[in-house]
Amino acid sequence: MPHRSFRAEVTDAVTPRATLLILGVVALQLLFIASYVGALHDPRPKDVPFGVVAPGAAAQQTTTRLERLPGTPLDPRALPDEATARQRIRERDIDAALIVDPSGTTDTLLVASGGGRVLSTTLTALVTDLEKSERRTLRTVDVVPSAPHDPNGLSSFYLVVGWCVGGYLGAAALAVSAGAKPSDPARAAIRLAVTALIAVVGGLGGALIAGPVLDALPGGTAALWGLGALIIFAVGAATLALQGLFGTIGIGLVILLVVILGNPSAGGALPPPLLPPFWKAIGPALPPGAGTWSTRSIAYFDHHAMTGPLLVLAAWALIGTAVTMAAATRRRTP
Repeated sequence: MPHRSFRAEVTDAVTPRATLLILGVVALQLLFIASYVGALHDPRPKDVPFGVVAPGAAAQQTTTRLERLPGTPLDPRALPDEATARQRIRERDIDAALIVDPSGTTDTLLVASGGGRVLSTTLTALVTDLEKSERRTLRTVDVVPSAPHDPNGLSSFYLVVGWCVGGYLGAAALAVSAGAKPSDPARAAIRLAVTALIAVVGGLGGALIAGPVLDALPGGTAALWGLGALIIFAVGAATLALQGLFGTIGIGLVILLVVILGNPSAGGALPPPLLPPFWKAIGPALPPGAGTWSTRSIAYFDHHAMTGPLLVLAAWALIGTAVTMAAATRRRTP
C-alpha cells in the first residue's frame, strides 16, 4: 500500500464538517463555563422586594434607611400591618418583610424559604447586621417554609431541569433517527405528536417521583403533571423548530438557550434577586426560569403569580409548533 503522509491521515480522519462541529463544541463548552460561573460566583442581593411594617413616621424612616443601603440590596415598601405582609409574601409580591416593634428592641423578619433558602438566609444575615447597628435584635419567622425533604428548595429546580432535558433529548432523538430537517409537513406533525406524548408521560413521571414517591415537593400532583407536560412540550417544540431551520446545528442552539443560558438564570441555585443583571433579566423569558418559578408557586405559594410564566411557556410551545410546521412546508415547496 502506498505510504500516506500524516497530514493526509489527519485530513481523512477529521473532515471539515467534523472540524466545524468540534469548534462548535468548544465554543459551547466555554460559554457553559462563562455562563454558570458568571451567574453563580458572586451572589449579591439587588432590589429585593421587601416590606416594612412600622407605626407612623417610623415606617417612612425605616423605608428610607433601607433604600439608602450601599448597593441597593432592598427595594422596600411600607405596608399597613403584619397580616398584609404575610399575604404579600404568600402571593409572591415581596420576598420578605420587617415588622418593627415600637415598644421593644426585638423586631421580626418574615421570610419564605420555599422561594429559595439561599435568599432567605441572605436576607436574614443582612437585616441582622442592620439591627445590630441600631442595637436591636431580630427574630426570624419562616412564613412559607420549604418541605422537610426539600431543605434547600432545589427540588423544584432539578425537576424542571429533568423536564427540559426530556424535551430536547426527545426531539433530538427524533431528528437523529430520520434526519434533522423533516421532509414534509406530515412528518413534522408526527414528530410534534410524539413530542406531545413524551410530554404527557414525562410530566406525569416527574410529578410522581418528586411528589408521592420521594415526598420532595408538596402541592398537587395533577398541577405538577400539567406544568411538566407544558415544559417538556415547549422545549421539545422549540428543538424541532430549530432543527427544522438549521439542521443538526439547531440542537446546539437549544443547548445554548436552555442549558447554557437557561439553567443558571432559572433562579434555582440562586433566586433571581441574587443573580447578576444579565441573568436576572433573561431568566423569566426562558423555559427553565419560567418552569422553576411555576413549580415553586404550585408547591409552596398556592399557585400565586403563575400567569406570566405560564404565558412564557405557552409562547415557546406555540411558536415552536408554528415554526416547525412552517419550516417543513418551506422544504416541501419547490
